[in-house]
Amino acid sequence: MDKKNTIICITSIKHIKNAYENLSKFCKIIYDPYISQKKLKKVLIDNKNIIGIFTNPNKQQFKIDKEILDRTNVKVICTASTGTNHIDMEYGKNNDIEVLSLTKDYNIIKKISSTAELSFALMLSLIRNIPKSMNAVMSYEWDYEKYIGRQLNYMTVGIIGYGRLGKIFARFCEPFFKEIIVCDSYKKIKKYRQEGLCKLLLHSDVIVLHVHLNDETYHMINDKTISSYMKQGCYLINTSRGDVVDERAVIRGLKNNIISGYATDVLSDELGSNINKSPIIKEMNKGANIIVTPHIGGMTIEAQEIAYLYSIEKLNKFFKTIED
Repeated sequence: MDKKNTIICITSIKHIKNAYENLSKFCKIIYDPYISQKKLKKVLIDNKNIIGIFTNPNKQQFKIDKEILDRTNVKVICTASTGTNHIDMEYGKNNDIEVLSLTKDYNIIKKISSTAELSFALMLSLIRNIPKSMNAVMSYEWDYEKYIGRQLNYMTVGIIGYGRLGKIFARFCEPFFKEIIVCDSYKKIKKYRQEGLCKLLLHSDVIVLHVHLNDETYHMINDKTISSYMKQGCYLINTSRGDVVDERAVIRGLKNNIISGYATDVLSDELGSNINKSPIIKEMNKGANIIVTPHIGGMTIEAQEIAYLYSIEKLNKFFKTIED
């Protein structure tokens, strides 16, 4: 008799070496990486044997909340990510649903530098107009004048958030920038110039966001911070979460020439199914100096292997705990 616990896996893992195989050693897997919110709710209600969900926010088009979890037997949600804004944490806590994430697994996530690398790539692409100039060449245009960029060693970079990714990004910046400024209310930083948010914005030619989304950071970049403090002509890079910025305020900052360009790997509505309504994508399609990538920060072969395999092991340990 098969005594394996049943879980539903709603993220792609078969392309990751040993991930599906390792998960199947201790779980009976229902594999549906492109499942809709409506179908997931039905499957969980109809199949009371399912006690776990294995997920990742990158392709999840909805939030795992009461709408999905009510009247189910789910006991654990395991996400191969540090962020948890795709899960209703409060509902989980109040209903004895364990949420396993990588948020505090510092020994593991310190090995993952891919999001910081993407931040640096987006920054260079934005400042040097790489996508726009490439698209021009694809149309057989050969004119550099519209794509004159900036030189990093004449610029100051401001890094908001000096956690794992902020530290990695700062190291990347050391050989290139004139000065590095860091803002983090919870750390005392000696290596770089440390300032509060407003002073960082006043003095930074490039602003890079590396913060978790919470009540304090929600819309920390808004109409007031942009119009009152941002340096004229600055560039803004966001690989944190979409709601760290007020996207419509960013668009207004671009139109008012306060912000020269915005590059992001995240959108405020990416958990919804109406990506075609994104104001950022609409403005990009109108020709604004915006670069958007589809939440690929952690999507490297190495990062996925580290994150998913460790998350699977955490889930295995959880099941062993409840079985003892």
